[in-house]
Amino acid sequence: METKEINYSFIHLSETASTNTYLQQLDAETNLPEGTIVYTDTQSSGRGQRGNSWESEPHKNLTFSLLLRPDHIPANEQFLLSQVVSLAIVDVLNRYAAGFSIKWPNDIYWEDRKIAGILIENVLSGSTFSRAIIGIGLNVNQTVFLSDAPNPVSLFQITGHTHSLEQTLDQFVDTFRTRYLETFSQSAQRIREEYFASLYRNDGYYPFCSDGETFRAAITDVEPDGHLILSTESGETKRFAFKEVSFLL
Repeated sequence: METKEINYSFIHLSETASTNTYLQQLDAETNLPEGTIVYTDTQSSGRGQRGNSWESEPHKNLTFSLLLRPDHIPANEQFLLSQVVSLAIVDVLNRYAAGFSIKWPNDIYWEDRKIAGILIENVLSGSTFSRAIIGIGLNVNQTVFLSDAPNPVSLFQITGHTHSLEQTLDQFVDTFRTRYLETFSQSAQRIREEYFASLYRNDGYYPFCSDGETFRAAITDVEPDGHLILSTESGETKRFAFKEVSFLL
């Protein structure tokens, strides 16, 4: 498979409602080049998974979105992109401290607390994966969280000192560039293995909840399309799509 070179470029906004929404609208108007990144000092209506909002104190954290056109990835394997984004963030954070993991499907945790969230909005055309806008919120220097989010944490709280937002963003771009290039080669299985090895609570039985039922299970696999495979303590195998099961913290 031929590798596609991408020139990453930046658009800086002092404030916007949502970097994902801004990038979507701008791409619809101007057909932006792949690799365009929009980042903002203040995001007033950041969106997370499950329709949640993302709290981010102005000038304290990284809130940005990246435009890709990953037409080399089959539509039924689009979860591969979520995996490489998650791994790239963990790669960067591992430079600062230990204890980071990926809570399926793509929340980034430090121990039992959430430091980053990812929202990927895809456009599919038949079997072609034609566009992806990847929104990332990473808690960097925030010290007080006011929302009802149960377990936020920032890099400052972990390390005890402030970090350059620009430097951290540059580190992500450099790391993601390498990770994304892997999707053009025959590396999908290795990416999935690295993703599984980086998963939160991948080392035993833990409590989960689905349809009001609480049970203990171990993560045994994540399928190429992103489905989570759990094995209960009684030996039953359960298969879940995103939003069908939740971790009990």
